Amino acid sequence: MIPLLRRSIGVALRIIIAGACCLGIWCSWEFACADYLFQKDTEESVRAAIRMVPDGWEYYMRLAQLDRGHSPELLATSLRLNRYDAQADIELGLQYEAEGDFGRAEKLLLDAYEVDHTYLPRWTLANYYFRRDNMPAFWAWARSAAEMPADDIGPLFELCWRVSPDPEKIAGAILNEKPELIRQYLGFLLAKDQLRAVAIVAPRLVRSSEPDTDRPLLFSVVNRLVAANDAAAANALWHLLIEQHWVVADATVPNNADFVREPLPVSFDWTLPEYPGLHSWPGSSGLETEFTGSQPEDCTVAEQAVALTPGNYTMAYTYHTSDIPPGTGIRWQIIDAKSNTVLADSPDLSSDTLNHSALAFSVPPGASLLRLRLAYRRALGTPRISGMLVVLSTQIQAHP
Repeated sequence: MIPLLRRSIGVALRIIIAGACCLGIWCSWEFACADYLFQKDTEESVRAAIRMVPDGWEYYMRLAQLDRGHSPELLATSLRLNRYDAQADIELGLQYEAEGDFGRAEKLLLDAYEVDHTYLPRWTLANYYFRRDNMPAFWAWARSAAEMPADDIGPLFELCWRVSPDPEKIAGAILNEKPELIRQYLGFLLAKDQLRAVAIVAPRLVRSSEPDTDRPLLFSVVNRLVAANDAAAANALWHLLIEQHWVVADATVPNNADFVREPLPVSFDWTLPEYPGLHSWPGSSGLETEFTGSQPEDCTVAEQAVALTPGNYTMAYTYHTSDIPPGTGIRWQIIDAKSNTVLADSPDLSSDTLNHSALAFSVPPGASLLRLRLAYRRALGTPRISGMLVVLSTQIQAHP
């Protein structure tokens, strides 16, 4: 009797297990079919998916986007099935706002933040309070959004700009010390050509970020300030980069005075333009320039921005040439960057032996940003030069 009972129990258990397996297979198949229908992403296919899996909250979310006429009830169903569906909170809240039900709209948007502390709910609340003209709440949520910046936070800055086109007020209201936020704000200010604010914000990035990440951006900031003839701001940022060891640069004027390393891509280091027939390179012997005779008749060999206070100066330079006769057009120039006026010209460079020369010049008031330029202009009545120029060093010093 007992063996028979055991066999009966065993058979029953196998039947139960087999039934459970069949049910599991059926459920898996049903979910797979529903997902296939959902992926087809049409109103009809999503409805079919809901019929197969009626508690699939994400199906109702998508159907609400496809069937705008029944969107509120579909979103409400999604929320009933998944209380943590922040996207449904947001979409339903925005619909209530559009209908003028601001109390329910605000509650749903705040509910979205309660279940999801990421950027989107914060950004949505900032927009909501902007539209409701509630500026204290707007700035609070804008600051909250800035605490968790997205890959592109530019729209948040644009929204702040619509409230107050004052870059310093925006910085004070929402900026923190996160490098990704400062980086994006600098990009926003550069696009707006707000260079005064750029000069104020850029040092914060130097102190909070890493050179390998943001050195190119800071170089571009220096270059923009130089191009705008803001000598004080450009020079201050450049020296901060040196002090914080973002760059290996010299304390001399000009920088990289002996041409011992490759120039940095910044205005306060040498620019060495390339032309057909003219090639320059720095090395152990200084700056070497080869003229082949096919170079342009008027061109820049090397140039560097220099920030100097008004006063009297002397530029000392050492060089030698090969196969370059006198009076054929290579000379140093000191140029006022703002007016592009040549303040001083050196004699033409031509010497088969090592030559130590000096050029005296004065910086007038209002011309603190200069361009130190080594230029070539073919002298009238002469052919284009063909030969080598080697500049071993340059140095600018103030004198009474």
